[in-house]
Amino acid sequence: MSFRIRPATNDDFRAIYEMAKLTGGGFTNLPADKASLVAKLSRSDEAFSSDAEEQGNDLFVMVLENVETGQIRGTCQMFGQVGTEWPFYSYRISTLTQTSKALGKTFRAEMLTLVTDFEGSSEVGGLFLHPGERAGGLGMLLARSRYLFVKQHRKRFGSRVLAELRGVIDEAGGSPFWDAIAGRFFGMNFQEADEFNATHGNQFIADLMPKTPIYTAMLPESARAVMGVPHPSGRAAMKMLEREGFKFDGYIDIFDGGPTVSCETDNIRTVRESKEYTLSGVNEDWDSEPVMLAAGRLKDFRACYGNVGLDDDGKATIDPSAAELLEVRPGDRLVAMGR
Repeated sequence: MSFRIRPATNDDFRAIYEMAKLTGGGFTNLPADKASLVAKLSRSDEAFSSDAEEQGNDLFVMVLENVETGQIRGTCQMFGQVGTEWPFYSYRISTLTQTSKALGKTFRAEMLTLVTDFEGSSEVGGLFLHPGERAGGLGMLLARSRYLFVKQHRKRFGSRVLAELRGVIDEAGGSPFWDAIAGRFFGMNFQEADEFNATHGNQFIADLMPKTPIYTAMLPESARAVMGVPHPSGRAAMKMLEREGFKFDGYIDIFDGGPTVSCETDNIRTVRESKEYTLSGVNEDWDSEPVMLAAGRLKDFRACYGNVGLDDDGKATIDPSAAELLEVRPGDRLVAMGR
């Protein structure tokens, strides 16, 4: 396989922009806005160029590259810390139980409360795989390469990692959840708000959104039905996150009601189970299944699938193709993670 993950560069702008236009809206971390994407790539380059050993307001953008053709066929992102420039808002679904002795009845009211519980956490997002490549485990390579990068640069990330999944959007590009709540306070439809958030941030939520809890019984059924439900195109991503240990604890996106899942960083499966080895050489004869491999730091980070043979003394051999994709030589460190 000739695909690998590497840090994005300014030369990848056109390919990333073309992919952003394929998302269909509601994909805040990958807006089809040229100025926003240029700013993202500039910010990412700054993060990859920094040798800091502490968590900060970093954004790392990576791409899936077909080395044989030079085509960029996917992208993903990692945020070192959310809630630094402006608050990171979520709705928390909770239940208030009240009992009336006079009526002899107990009522359980479901509420949405605006919270900033995830401030200080890291985030993974912006994952998009070109429709023409949705086979062969490339989506998994994109997703899990982020956790291998986190493992390789652990001090740049917090104690918890979150992921926001896009919520349900109707055929017209609108959001039933937005229309029922936030749309009533902002004088703009979901698409307008989504574009504004992608380019200017969500400080306008803090400025205008009511802070009092909202009783979901007062919302239309169309809004209640989509709370915590991922967009159909995000179901596979949800399953991958769950396999990594991410859980849904009642937090949803304030724009479209999509689920926000989280996991303690050191408990993410790929972070916890991947192992580090020293490369001792290459081997051309294999009868084993390829695994995920990663090597290099910051701008030199690479990840791909490859065959690996492990020794008891912490050394490993890999196939020549993987060695070329990772740009490694004997003596270099690499991380291996089975599928």
